[in-house]
Amino acid sequence: MTDTLSPPGAYYQRHIFFCLNERKNGEACCAQHRAQEGFDHCKQRIRDAGLAGPGQVRVNKSGCLDRCAAGPVAVVYPEGVWYTFVDAHDIDEIVDSHLVGGQVVERLRVPPHIGR
Repeated sequence: MTDTLSPPGAYYQRHIFFCLNERKNGEACCAQHRAQEGFDHCKQRIRDAGLAGPGQVRVNKSGCLDRCAAGPVAVVYPEGVWYTFVDAHDIDEIVDSHLVGGQVVERLRVPPHIGR
């Protein structure tokens, strides 16, 4: 894994946050779209590949990221790339292409105008 974006001394090379927010009032939310399954799959893939930990990749849960209309969503830093996903295949592509290879998966990007 080569790093071209993380500042020197960064604790993680890349960090992916999955919105797992659940709204009790029935409003649309990522939890309604199997976001937990996407998070679990990503975390396991990163572990299995030996990429978890300092200097590598961190997979985190998040509360509402305010991009509900595109849900489920995840965001990768330091690039600030927002993704939506449908299944494990999409998560695999994000892991292989972006988290490992540094290449954005354009077909899964959330358009900048989509918010809550």
